[in-house]
Amino acid sequence: MDLNQLLKQHLQAAFTALFDHTLPEDQIALQPTRKEFEGTHTFVVFPFLKVTRKNPQESAEMIGNYLLEHAEGVEAYNVVKGFLNISFGKAIWLKLLENALGDPNFGNGARKGRKVLVEYSSPNTNKPLHLGHLRNNFLGFSVANILEAAGYETFRCNLVNDRGIHICKSMIAYERFGEGETPESSGMKGDHLVGKYYVAFDKAYKEEIAALMAEGMTEEEAKKEAPILKAAQEMLLKWEDGDDATVALWKKMNGWVFDGFDASYARMGVTFNKYYYESNTYLLGKDIIEEGLEKGVFYKREDGSVWCDLSSEGLDEKLVLRRDGTSVYMTQDMGTADLKYQDFGAEKSIYVVGNEQDYHFKVLFSIMDKLGRDYAPGMHHLSYGMVDLPSGKMKSREGTVVDADDIMEEMKQTARAHTIDLGKIEDFDEEQLDELFQLLGMGALKFFLLKVDPRKRMLFNPEESVDFHGHTGPFIQYTHARISAIMRRAEQLGLGAGAITEGIDLHPTESDLITLLLTFPEKVESAAAEYAPSHIAAFAYDVARAYNRFYAEVSIFNEEDEALKKLRVALSGLTARTIFKAMLLLGITCPERM
Repeated sequence: MDLNQLLKQHLQAAFTALFDHTLPEDQIALQPTRKEFEGTHTFVVFPFLKVTRKNPQESAEMIGNYLLEHAEGVEAYNVVKGFLNISFGKAIWLKLLENALGDPNFGNGARKGRKVLVEYSSPNTNKPLHLGHLRNNFLGFSVANILEAAGYETFRCNLVNDRGIHICKSMIAYERFGEGETPESSGMKGDHLVGKYYVAFDKAYKEEIAALMAEGMTEEEAKKEAPILKAAQEMLLKWEDGDDATVALWKKMNGWVFDGFDASYARMGVTFNKYYYESNTYLLGKDIIEEGLEKGVFYKREDGSVWCDLSSEGLDEKLVLRRDGTSVYMTQDMGTADLKYQDFGAEKSIYVVGNEQDYHFKVLFSIMDKLGRDYAPGMHHLSYGMVDLPSGKMKSREGTVVDADDIMEEMKQTARAHTIDLGKIEDFDEEQLDELFQLLGMGALKFFLLKVDPRKRMLFNPEESVDFHGHTGPFIQYTHARISAIMRRAEQLGLGAGAITEGIDLHPTESDLITLLLTFPEKVESAAAEYAPSHIAAFAYDVARAYNRFYAEVSIFNEEDEALKKLRVALSGLTARTIFKAMLLLGITCPERM
C-alpha cells in the first residue's frame, strides 16, 4: 500500500463529490508538511480555485472534512493559508510498517518496461583521471543505480576519447624522451606514466616557443611552428593513415592507460556495461549529414562546409562538416547517438558532462530533434559544476591537476587518522582495518560530492567530509554499524521481530522514524525523476539522525512491554536495511561494525 497513491485517490474522489470535477492524478502534487505544522502530507489548493469556486481557506476546509469522513487513516487536518496539512492515524502507519518489514524490495519501484542509458566518465587517454572525473563517475554511477531502483532497465556506458592530437602529444614525447620506460620499469601506474609524457610534451613545447620567439617570431607564429607540435600533427596523420609503427605505439600506450583506468575504476567502485572508443566512432555521422541535407535540416555553404541554422531555437548556426569533408565533434556525437540507440534502444539517454559543455548539448539535442529521431525527447544533459579544494589541502602529482588516485588514497589515510583517534578498533586485524579505512574514505568522498546539487560549483574539504558527527558519509556509516550491533545483540537474546500490534503506544521519535522510513519509495522516485542523488543523500542523513534521536530517547532492551520491544527491534532492522540500500544507491557500502 502506497500512502501517497491512496491519498491521491481520496483527493480525486473529493473533487468528484464536492465539485463535480474529474481531477487527473498527474495534477495532484503532494508535499511533505513543513516541520512547524502538524501533519505529514500537504495539498496546495491554490491551483484549483477555478474548480472549487471558493476562497483558499474554505476550499481546503471542505476537502479536509471530506477526507476526515471518507479517507482511510486520515485522523486530522489543519489549514494554513490555503495549504491543507493532513495527519494520518497510528494504525495506518503500523500497517505500512508491517508491509515494509515483509517486503525485501522495500524502496524499489515497479518495473517500468523502459530503458535508460547513462553515459559517464568519458576520459582522455593522455593523462590520469582527476578530481572532476570523481564527481562525474560518482554522479553517473549513482544516477544509474537510482534509475534501476525506480524500475528502469538501466545501462552504463563510457565513451573514451582515445584519439586525436592530445593523444599524439604524449606519444611523440614518449618516442623522444621515453627511452623504453614502461609501467613495470618505472613502478608507475600506466595512466600516470603516459600523463608524465603529456607534461613532458608541454614543457618541450614551451621551450621551443621561447626559442623561436628569441629568433624573432611572434608568439602566435611560434606556437604554430614549434617542431614538436608539427611532429605530433604528422603523427596524427600517420595514425589516420594506419601507419603500422604509429598504430603499434598508440595501442601500447593506450593499453597502459586502460590498465591504470581499470584500477582507478575498481577503487571508485564504478562499472560500465559498454565502452565506446572515439577511435571507432570518430568517422560516424557523415551519413547523417546527407540525410540532414535531404531533409533541409542542414545547408551547404559556397566553400562546401555544412551547417545547421538553429537561430529559431535561440541558438546560432553550427558547423557539422568542414569544407574538406572532415567531421567535427558534433558530427561524431550525432553518429554515436544513433549507434547507442541501435545498441540499447533506450528511450532516455543521460549524458553526465561538465557544465562547460551546456551549449554543445543544447545544439546536439536540437539537431537530433530536427532530424526526427524518436529518442531525441529523451536526451538529457546532466550538467555539473567544478569541484574546488581548499588551498594546500592536497598536492597534485604534476602541479596542475588534482589527481583522482591521490585524492582516494589521501581520503583513506584521513579516515584512518580519524578512526584511530576515536579508538575502538582493537578487535580488527590489519586486513579488516585496511578494508574499513577504504570504506570510510570512499564513503566520505562520495557522500560529500553527491550531497550537493550537481549544478552547483562546490568546495571539497577532506577533513570536514570525514567528521563522524557531521553531515557526512561516515556519520551515516557509523549509525548503520551501531544498529548492526544492536541487531546482533537482539539475535543473541532471541529477540526476533514479532507481528505489529495495533494497540501499541508509539513514542514521538518512533512515529517520526516510521514516517520518514516509509517515504523511501517516494524519495527513490523523485531522485530518479530529477536525476538527483542529492535527494537520496539527504534522506539517508535524515534517517540516521532520526534513528539516533530514537535511540537516545527510548530503551530497546530494557523495555518491559514485550510487543513494544519487538517492534523496536524490527524498526531498528528496517532502519539498518534502508540506510544500507540508500547508501548503496550512492555507491557507498556501510560496514557492519566500526
